Amino acid sequence: MQLAGKVALITGGKRIGLVIAAELAAHGVDVALTYARSRPEAEEAAERVRSAGRRATIIQADLSQPDDCDMVVAKAVEAFGRLDVLVNMASVYKERPFDELRAADWDATVNVDLRAAFLCARAAAPHMRRQGGGRIVNFSDWIAKSGRPRYRGFLPYYVAKAGIIGLTEALALELAGDNILVNAIAPGPILAPPDTTAEESRAVEHATPLGRWGGEIEIAKAVLAFLDGDFITGETVRVDGGRHVK
Repeated sequence: MQLAGKVALITGGKRIGLVIAAELAAHGVDVALTYARSRPEAEEAAERVRSAGRRATIIQADLSQPDDCDMVVAKAVEAFGRLDVLVNMASVYKERPFDELRAADWDATVNVDLRAAFLCARAAAPHMRRQGGGRIVNFSDWIAKSGRPRYRGFLPYYVAKAGIIGLTEALALELAGDNILVNAIAPGPILAPPDTTAEESRAVEHATPLGRWGGEIEIAKAVLAFLDGDFITGETVRVDGGRHVK
């Protein structure tokens, strides 16, 4: 796909999403970004896009609500007149022991991490068809891609991210005839959470064959690779520095 003049919607505009937005803008893409509560981070991402000479808009939404999934797509198209790329990044990542899990905890994670990706894709597909095709990039996790959980306390998150792999494959089949390619990225140690201690960070580096955190740019590179390709669909690719082989 030639990116110049295209429009992308990114669900989640902080940290990794900010860098993806900036890289897309550098390739000539106008960007719409969603946020739930982190408006300053979304504004920062939008400013990065504008600094690259492209248009940007931010949209507040609760993607656990189906109507909001439809709304963000509609507002992106209203702002820019088209939609070519959907990057489903919105995610809930909360630790909770199994015995304390309630139905509301399950819904809070699965409805955002998995269901919203489907609903946003469903809303985006008709607009992509009108442009002769498009790209959808979902976000799984290196652990889910590896096929087995490794850490207790993240049951809904693991299930949702494993479901993203199945969703990606099924959407790829459903939308192939419309030239809409659907793939997923499964990040590993990319960016340390804000509360990570120095000792914890070193432990992750030691467990990663490449010996370091990847940095946000590595995910942006993977997104751009999927957008550039014209014959890859239904794939989930780990970007984890070899973490899964150690």
